[in-house]
Amino acid sequence: MSSVTATTTAPGPAGTAQDSPRPRLDWRLRFGALSLIWGFSFLLIKVGTQGYAPFQVTLGRLAFGTAVLAVAMAVRRERLPRGARTWGHLAVAGFLLNALPFSLFAFAELTIPSTLAGICNATSPLWGMALSLVALSEDRPTRVRVAGLGLGFLGVLTVLGAWQGFQGVDARGTALALLASLSYPVGWIYVRRTLAGSTHSNLSLTGGQLLLATVQLAVVTPLFTSLPTSFAVGPLLAIAALGTLGTGLAVLIQYGLVAEVGPTTGQMVTYFVPVIAAAAGIALLGETLTWSTPVGAAIVLAGASLTQTKPKHP
Repeated sequence: MSSVTATTTAPGPAGTAQDSPRPRLDWRLRFGALSLIWGFSFLLIKVGTQGYAPFQVTLGRLAFGTAVLAVAMAVRRERLPRGARTWGHLAVAGFLLNALPFSLFAFAELTIPSTLAGICNATSPLWGMALSLVALSEDRPTRVRVAGLGLGFLGVLTVLGAWQGFQGVDARGTALALLASLSYPVGWIYVRRTLAGSTHSNLSLTGGQLLLATVQLAVVTPLFTSLPTSFAVGPLLAIAALGTLGTGLAVLIQYGLVAEVGPTTGQMVTYFVPVIAAAAGIALLGETLTWSTPVGAAIVLAGASLTQTKPKHP
């Protein structure tokens, strides 16, 4: 559920973030806040789509998130990146890491519960593991990581109730959510290959990335949607919170986390998000769970955790 910085090397919106000042608030509190923000993002998407079209939800989310980063850049007196090549790469990154997955999740939640969307999001490390074995020569397969990959996708089948022929699961919505989670690692790999050595700061790169993603949605949205006849306040507030908190503030929090505790600990947020998303969906939206959903989610998270283990060097 992330806006990933342009120097990300691990699942989640994490970069090296060496340019971030050391925050005063304890990292554990920021870790918990980030988990809550991203966990509740799926609920906010669901509420937003109750009043606005999915593309409108995504456009609003990106606009609010970009505004937060613009303020942060102004406070830190940072400028947007320069160079056509950099902007070209950021345009692709903005599409793969923001415009596309945010839109797919919004469309998915028209027909699936926010709980299921949150669990699908947790498969990103699994997709990332599978893709990195092919695309990144420095990532070598190990028995543990391959086992984690297989275990994770077994968890997906459990969540979807494969033994029952996927009855009761909206195939289209679930497929869109899984495609959204796949889009993130595709974007991470692209960024690692094109922008990892950039001299621009993480904040500057991510500000440019979100700005371009916003422009992309600003072009697409009028082509496929019409202006709402009325402006529902509740869904509009949900979109504003989704953008300012789940997209803008979350990126800034993650900068400090990665700078202080490293990307390995920072990316552990991924494993708390589906738990919080499920709790929020059940408590606030009245969504229901069958036994296979939490069991499958636990298997997915266990598999994802195994795929992130690093081989031991003698």
